[in-house]
Amino acid sequence: MLTVVICADHAHVNGGQAKVALDSALGLAAAGARVIFFAACGPVDPRLAAAGIETVCLGQKDILANPSRLDAARRGIWNGIAAKALGETLETLPREKTIVHIHGWAKALSPAIARPIRASGLPAVYTMHEYFLHCPNGGFYDFQKSAVCALIPMSGACWATHCDSRNYPFKLWRNIRLFIAQHVAHLAETFSDIVLLSDLQEQVLQTCLPKGAALRRVMNPVEAEPLGRKADPTGGDFLFVGRLSPEKGAFLFAEAARRAGVSPVFIGDGPIAAELATAFPQARLLGWRAPAEARAAMRNARALVFPSLWHETFGLTALEAKAMGTPTIVADGCAAREAVEDGVTGRWFRSGDANALASTIRELMNDAVIADMSARAYDAYWAAPASLERHVAEILAVYEKMLAGAPSSDPR
Repeated sequence: MLTVVICADHAHVNGGQAKVALDSALGLAAAGARVIFFAACGPVDPRLAAAGIETVCLGQKDILANPSRLDAARRGIWNGIAAKALGETLETLPREKTIVHIHGWAKALSPAIARPIRASGLPAVYTMHEYFLHCPNGGFYDFQKSAVCALIPMSGACWATHCDSRNYPFKLWRNIRLFIAQHVAHLAETFSDIVLLSDLQEQVLQTCLPKGAALRRVMNPVEAEPLGRKADPTGGDFLFVGRLSPEKGAFLFAEAARRAGVSPVFIGDGPIAAELATAFPQARLLGWRAPAEARAAMRNARALVFPSLWHETFGLTALEAKAMGTPTIVADGCAAREAVEDGVTGRWFRSGDANALASTIRELMNDAVIADMSARAYDAYWAAPASLERHVAEILAVYEKMLAGAPSSDPR
């Protein structure tokens, strides 16, 4: 029997990364694998026990939730407790049929997990949900300039630049953590295989990925039902779904909507929510909504707007909207563009350009255009849905190649 040890910072859904890790664990268990879910932070999602998944949860706080800033800083760089517990978990597992799969480490597990993984001799794979393996702030993005960062990670210019969303001392702490990850833990070299989610990711990381790493492609699962084409695709609003933070482009959407003469609708919460409401009183901020409510809102929307200013790793929301039969307007500089066939299932616009986005919004105010795109989006998604079953089949194929020692189609 195949054993898979899935490692994540959290044992419950608190964002897209954890959701994929948990969904993958549940899907693999349903497919007959023995799954061990290893996490630093609780609470533990009750679905894990119900599915017969063994769980090792350390009950720790992540970096931001830790009331002791000193302990958070120390443990964020080197979580010795997590390393010891992971080593104890791995040492009893069968070497010939076990895979270690890391979905996240930067919020709690820390670079320290590299040592017990290497000591175990087990093949390990990393899913690139973000860019913390190679960029100090995890996004190749300058939060102070609100622009994609072109600096070489960990170069002198990188160390000297305050690009963090918080403050420069926090940026320096992140640089120190990545230095430890690269030169003490050798975290990136721990993984024989790296799962990428988009073509853009591969372009962004082409100079960073460790030589010899096998690059794999696995589709993240989308939670959706085949509801049929929309009865009235011309109704509804232009909708944003996601975290309300500067890099997600919420201000850009609100400004473009004002220029286009429409009222933007936002589902989500985040640090700029109050500022956004004050600056754009015509905007409707609905706050956080449960996943089922968010999907229903996407189904009822005229179009989803995905105006992200940074690269993203994929942009699952665009794929969810497509499953609902809702066209997406997407920035051409982010990976979510790969879920949209420009002019067919949605539209691309020039990233960061409010006038270009406003023009595209006006274009999709045409009922005939939006009706055609809606039908095409729905049909295109359900011709090859990003289901959990597909995700599991693709990840099992990766595991099989890892156990057989097979190289990728693009060995580095």
